Amino acid sequence: MAGMSTKRLQKELNNIQKSLPPGIALVTAPDLREWQMEIMVLDNPLYKPDEPFRLRFTFSPSYPIEAPEVVFMQLTSPVRRIPMHPHIYSNGIICLDLLGSQGWSPVQNVESICISLQSMLASNTKDERPQGDAEFVRHNRSRPRDILFSYHDPSV
Repeated sequence: MAGMSTKRLQKELNNIQKSLPPGIALVTAPDLREWQMEIMVLDNPLYKPDEPFRLRFTFSPSYPIEAPEVVFMQLTSPVRRIPMHPHIYSNGIICLDLLGSQGWSPVQNVESICISLQSMLASNTKDERPQGDAEFVRHNRSRPRDILFSYHDPSV
């Protein structure tokens, strides 16, 4: 992994291990390539306040110049489901400009991404998947960072 990426991720990991905002937790970070975090939505009746959602962060050697790949994970043990949201596909892929090349900035970090996703879920008013979810999930073979989303719905 590139020197800048390693140094930045080690610094972020050290900070995360010391303190995180309410509803955000580090699950595992066995190396500097993939981490798992959990977030809880503390103030939206669409989500149970004690239900954590698991996120997988995958970092490229170009991080923080390039955004990490971030997806929600569905697990059976412990049970973790993918949250219902008009910008979250049933396979865990997230349509969020912050995670794309045009919306990403190297000043962002794992904690700020978790806060953004927490906020996105907290402000959600629709208990639904994105339009065309089933077809997207069935046919998509691209990595999340390679998908060219059209960001057109700032209302959710």
